Amino acid sequence: MRPRERDLSRNLSHTQKISAIGKEGKNRARDILLEVHEALLDKGYDPVVQIVGYILSGDPTYITAHRNARSLIGRLERDELLEEIIKFYLERR
Repeated sequence: MRPRERDLSRNLSHTQKISAIGKEGKNRARDILLEVHEALLDKGYDPVVQIVGYILSGDPTYITAHRNARSLIGRLERDELLEEIIKFYLERR
């Protein structure tokens, strides 16, 4: 089982807490997202649509191999990507 997956057999009346990834992990997620974004733009794709498709499905073919973007995004768990995106959005409201 992955470290961030929750054990569903636990008492569901309590909220589970996921520990945040370290500062360098957050910077890494941000940097990777920006690189993937640029690579998708280079190839003429809509980065938002493609990244959402990847996060929802886990299918790496949503991400271009151009500029090593597919390999880069594969270095992160999808929950790390979501955490970075949500944090960025909420800090800028």
